[in-house]
Amino acid sequence: MAKDHIKIIAENRKARHEYFIEDRFEAGMVLKGTEVKSLRQGRANLKDSYARIKKGEVYIHQLHISPYPFAYYDNHDPLRVRKLLMHKHEIKQLYGKINERGHTLVPLRLYFRDGKVKLELALAKGKHQHDKRDTIRRRDEQRDLERQRKDYK
Repeated sequence: MAKDHIKIIAENRKARHEYFIEDRFEAGMVLKGTEVKSLRQGRANLKDSYARIKKGEVYIHQLHISPYPFAYYDNHDPLRVRKLLMHKHEIKQLYGKINERGHTLVPLRLYFRDGKVKLELALAKGKHQHDKRDTIRRRDEQRDLERQRKDYK
């Protein structure tokens, strides 16, 4: 069995700091040709993006894909709303969790899997300020322990 070939285009590192990640989903995207060409050059930014469910379909907002520099005409809008492709049962599952528990959909990373653009979505819950400080403190303690372990050897 062949292993999937994955090439990461962009990651949302801020999401792990701002949210508790509870579940992950993979979704395809409906894109224009110039968007795919721009993504192949690694020109994407997930920083302020988020996903919403509207009329039984999932859409990604504020995902910035830079215009393709070599397109003569018909270039895409960098911040247009793009449809995500997911199974209906996954969308229903997400819809239920988002409405009842106050979760949100946050994109974690954008990548190519076997030539197709995929987006990793996370079902997440926002962290409070004290949770963020606690996460930073734990990370620093872990780093210090690793440093001490390395010095001990």
